[in-house]
Amino acid sequence: MNPFKRKKTAPEPAAVQTSARPASGLGLLDSYTPLGGNQTRLYYALREAVPIIDAAIFKTVRLTGGFEVRCADERLQDRLDNFIRNVPVGGNQFGLESFISTYFEQLLTCGTAVGEMVTDSDGHIAALFNSPLENIELRRAADGVGVDIFSASLEGMPSPVRRPELVLLSVMNPLPGEVCGCSMLKGLPFVSGILMKIYKTIGLNWERMGNVRFAVTYKPQNDTLDRAYAKERAMQVAKEWSEAMQTGGAVKDFVAVGDVQIKVIGADNQILDSEVPVRQMLEQIVAKTGLPPFMLGLSWSSTERMSAQQADVLTSEIDAYRRILTPVVERICRTYLLLEGTPSQVEVEWDDAMLQDNVELARAELYAAQAEKIRKEIENGE
Repeated sequence: MNPFKRKKTAPEPAAVQTSARPASGLGLLDSYTPLGGNQTRLYYALREAVPIIDAAIFKTVRLTGGFEVRCADERLQDRLDNFIRNVPVGGNQFGLESFISTYFEQLLTCGTAVGEMVTDSDGHIAALFNSPLENIELRRAADGVGVDIFSASLEGMPSPVRRPELVLLSVMNPLPGEVCGCSMLKGLPFVSGILMKIYKTIGLNWERMGNVRFAVTYKPQNDTLDRAYAKERAMQVAKEWSEAMQTGGAVKDFVAVGDVQIKVIGADNQILDSEVPVRQMLEQIVAKTGLPPFMLGLSWSSTERMSAQQADVLTSEIDAYRRILTPVVERICRTYLLLEGTPSQVEVEWDDAMLQDNVELARAELYAAQAEKIRKEIENGE
């Protein structure tokens, strides 16, 4: 054993820049401005309150499909594929597609998505991290064009991230001059509020009408004795009726003497028809998501199938989302190769949006070939 041999130092754990850092003392919480703030919490509460909105976001994420990344240097393809399949994500998932799915879900919900490439002590990418927006603050850069990313701490004073080249930022439909994007759910809180009021009212009505309440009325006769003991007889009727209703499910007769009337409370009232207003609110929500109604479990027509026009619109929506996500995937892969010491260019190839696209493409190629054949036959005949 060599006493002068240096001990191997344990690798330092990977540090995440965009997570909340512990503070040394009490912080100035009033000076902390989270990204999105109450609006972000509102959108997540909206997804929890209206299941169709939550389903629309998850279906949009799945419809975007998977992808493959092609490396310009074929010798690096296997190494890149292994990174894409096995990179840790958030400590509980693996694979670049898992990171992109969570990243895209945050982008749809909040209009802004933030992620980070976490490096180890050797400078290589050790994991990917989806950053909660509560820990991030965006500010316009001093040049008036760029965006500076700040990470919040429990001390209350946001500080700029040390390595912004490792932080990923995407926004969707930003307003002119704004650094944050617009959520897909923008404009739905008002509509969803009306929908929830209708559902709450329906629940209250069914609670009142379904759990039947009875009104038992005893009317004394003109007899003097009957009037004198009206209170005692009313108490007796109430006691007998209560026992008849609380027999544990067994059938029990109710016998009363005199003029006794039994009516259901609220039996004459009519519950408002909620089908039309509920459908009007759901139409607004579905229109905002851009998905066909039948994909969300709504049967509004006798022929539930996607038309060619709906397929084209849905495909264009998916292509627009892919244009936002493609630079993120390319940047992660290029950064990985660069930090590995083998820089190279990459290209993202997305899976087909749906089988109907392949069918329509094959039909179009068939028609084009038939037209070309007919044209040549006409030329040869002339």
